[in-house]
Amino acid sequence: MAGRPQKPMKKKAALSGRRNFGADGRKVPLDHAILYGWHPVAEALKNPARRFRVLIATENALRRLQEANIELPVQPEIVRPDVLDKKLTPDAVHQGLFAVTDPLPPPGLHELALDKLVLVLDQITDPHNFGAIVRTAAAFNVSAIVTTARHSPEATGVLAKSASGGLEHVPIALVQNLSRAMNELKERGFTLVGLAEEGEVDLSETKLTAPVALVLGAEGKGLRQLTRETCDVLARIDLTGAIRSLNVSNAAALALYIADRATRKS
Repeated sequence: MAGRPQKPMKKKAALSGRRNFGADGRKVPLDHAILYGWHPVAEALKNPARRFRVLIATENALRRLQEANIELPVQPEIVRPDVLDKKLTPDAVHQGLFAVTDPLPPPGLHELALDKLVLVLDQITDPHNFGAIVRTAAAFNVSAIVTTARHSPEATGVLAKSASGGLEHVPIALVQNLSRAMNELKERGFTLVGLAEEGEVDLSETKLTAPVALVLGAEGKGLRQLTRETCDVLARIDLTGAIRSLNVSNAAALALYIADRATRKS
């Protein structure tokens, strides 16, 4: 008589590149970061605070690094492009560079400069949007991005690629409680300006004097209630076209442009 069919055993998830959670359900940050693509890897190589574990490059990419006079902190492994293709998803553009590094140390809120803008992100979890915001923040010399440790993407992989090297210039301060962190910023003198469609005033008409922290919420949900209540002011961005809303990364770019001009004039 044939025995009962065995249930297939579930495969254990590989640790590399996965998000880990502790016994209490809180996210445990990964102990490494994956970087790929020219700008993420090249900017990381120029950052003395970034510690490299592995650097893999094609011959063409290595030649490009040498022509740019970028020093290599570790001996690179030279491979064919198809080797890197197999390490990443089919849509990933590695441009011949792949690296494993230590994560950058997050700054404390007490370390944030008072003469630069700060971004506070309320549960923006999409790595493409988050990375695009980091890239824009680097363009506007933002002091730091403040976000929660639990509801945020890891600063690795897709996020790093979308940030296009911005991670090396804009530190990410991870906090457990966002409203508490916002109150700490208030104590340091920051004005907290939340972006919301129902804001009382257009952002361009809001008097902004440094230090300022712009607070953005996730697409669809927007700012959570407690986050709204903790802001000093809620501002909107008036749009005149047929479409009256922006992707959060585009909204961040426009808000940073407005706030940067306003605080430099004040």
